[in-house]
Amino acid sequence: MDPRHKHVFDRLEQFYDAVPRDVAGAEDHGGLVLFVREGTGWPFYARPRIDATEPPSLADVTAVRERQRKLGLPEAFEWVHETTPELLAVARSAGLSVLEAPLMVLDPSALPDPATLSDAAVRVLAADSPGFAADVAARRAVAAVSFAAAGTAPGEAGPAERDAAVTELELAALDEERARIADGRRISALAVTPTEGALASGMAMRVDDVAEIAGVATLPSARRRGLGAALTATLARELLAAGAELVFLSAGSEEIARVYLRVGFRRIGTACIAEPAALIP
Repeated sequence: MDPRHKHVFDRLEQFYDAVPRDVAGAEDHGGLVLFVREGTGWPFYARPRIDATEPPSLADVTAVRERQRKLGLPEAFEWVHETTPELLAVARSAGLSVLEAPLMVLDPSALPDPATLSDAAVRVLAADSPGFAADVAARRAVAAVSFAAAGTAPGEAGPAERDAAVTELELAALDEERARIADGRRISALAVTPTEGALASGMAMRVDDVAEIAGVATLPSARRRGLGAALTATLARELLAAGAELVFLSAGSEEIARVYLRVGFRRIGTACIAEPAALIP
């Protein structure tokens, strides 16, 4: 670990540990903690315990996977390599595939004006807007279509596929989304045009002065138009205005990381995401 970044990595660990706890229970399994969501919603993962005195072992990983299977949860693990370097070899020895994603932190002085990055308007979702439910559904549909064709290459899927992917949200999920936005813990945004509708989406989560931008996605038919960069820059500006001092993200690949370099993010490490081999291409 670069000693210049140790304080940053410590703050990230506190953030990763705090985010799930208001909607999930925490189960300790040796050097790992498994977050189990209470009620409906996106399932969480296991990650290293911040108070553990020893790194996670193969036995810990095996125990967590057995528990995840019993609960019907994805066998998912996440960690920062610089903080827990031993876990990479352990996860691979357990038969898991590991995505090593560039971990990037914002340099606020390098953050550009979003309007200079794309010709589409970026709209931040408001919890009290009459169209809030439709906006959230559109954000999720854009993400579903986009992540089905990962990467930055243009493709055929566009507004028609997005509209076909829209699903009605459960009331509890919508209420949770509205509450998180209203109290400042979440920011969601859409990049839209008058004729094409929502073309890119993304969100951010904030705990005190640390925030993560995640889920930035652009419909394949709208790629290479600066939408992802403009949306990321907008979220970053909103976070800084809300009091965030440390804004970070994990890029899905080195190619995607280059998009975030344009927005003022700089790589400081590697975020690891481990799942059974068949689930990671």
